[in-house]
Order: sequence, then structure tokens, then C-alpha cells
Amino acid sequence: MYVPVLTIDGPSGSGKGTIAHRVAARLGFHVLDSGALYRLLGAAAKRHAVSIDNEPALEVLAAHLDVQFTADANGDAIIMLEGEDVSLEIRTEEAGRAASQVAVLPRVRNALLARQQAFRESPGLVADGRDMGTVVFPHADLKVFLTASAEARAERRYKQLLEKGFDASLAALIDDIRARDTRDMERSIAPLKPAEGALVLDSTDLGIEAVVQRVIDAARAAPELAKFLN
Repeated sequence: MYVPVLTIDGPSGSGKGTIAHRVAARLGFHVLDSGALYRLLGAAAKRHAVSIDNEPALEVLAAHLDVQFTADANGDAIIMLEGEDVSLEIRTEEAGRAASQVAVLPRVRNALLARQQAFRESPGLVADGRDMGTVVFPHADLKVFLTASAEARAERRYKQLLEKGFDASLAALIDDIRARDTRDMERSIAPLKPAEGALVLDSTDLGIEAVVQRVIDAARAAPELAKFLN
């Protein structure tokens, strides 16, 4: 049975995770937060005292990563690592930096590739990340590249961290996002870039629901994908 896939890629802080979850809920599809896998691997490495640059050990850890994705009564994601809720832990800036570091390691990416592709289950999948449309699902039925200015992304992240009780510096977040953008775009393995034929959406001046609706409209206009939608 053919299973349709919609990919949403973009830089850190672009809101792709939120958009992916809301689009998936609207379409009745499964969702894959691929970035969480790299953050989870970084968290697991810390727990098991594995150096973030020890590629062979990280490859083994990635192959046996004990992860579950669930949701609470409001539909918000709950991410479990080795039986413990780490939804907040893996959203810190420290976790983001660790994710970006392990994501450049070829053997780690290969270990996680099959796991990501296994999320493709009926009735369909919305996958968000940095290389969903270019590497993991190159034949996706609709590819979206979501972006926003570094300042807008940093401000969103700043507000999220404060709401969750974390200390944060807006200036430091802007610098961190710019540095991560450069690292992600210049890496030799699966660099961050729009997939060929992707719908590029700049969300700097758009609200969440406006972006969700644009993606839904694009999904309904995609011939192969539209056949699976009500």
C-alpha cells in the first residue's frame, strides 16, 4: 500500500515542529520529529558518558536508542527516552548544540536513517527536520521549506524558554542560531537547503495558523497527496 509523505524542513527555530504536528493532526497523519532523534541521541550520550565526538560509540547508541513518541490530552508531544519523559530536557539550547554536533557524523546519520524511514505508516506521514525532503524522503509527495529571520526565530525561542522556566539571553540566542545555521548549511553531509521543488515559506511575519493553512492548501493541491485527503 502506498503511504503519502509530506516533509517540512527548515533551520533551527523556524517553527517546523509545531507546524508539522498541527498539519498532521489536521490531515490525520502520523508525525516524525526527526530533530528530536538527534537531540535524544545527545541526551543519551550524556547519560551513558559517551563523548559527543566518539562516532563509533554514538553509532551503537543510535542503533539501540530507546525512544517513544506519545501525546498528552491536548495533543502536545511527549517524548520518552529510556522510559523517562525528556520533552523539556531535549529542548534546551545545550541539547540543540549537541544535536547539531552529532548530526554531522556520517555513521550516526546512517544509523538513524532506517529508523526515520520506518515512521512512514498508513494513512500518511508528516516529517519535519533539516533533510527530510533532500535525503530521508527524497520522493515525498509535498516538500516544504520553512524559514524565518534569525531575529524572529531567536525571539520565539526566547519566549518559549522563559515560559518553561529556563533562563535565556536573547542576544546569545541570536548568535547561537546564526552559528547553527552556518554549521548546518556548510556541513558536508546533508547540508541544510530547500529540496528541489520545495514550497519555501518565510514565517517571519506569519502566525502559526496562517502557515498551517498554507501547508494544508499546498497538500490539497498536490495531485498524489490530495487523493489521500478528505
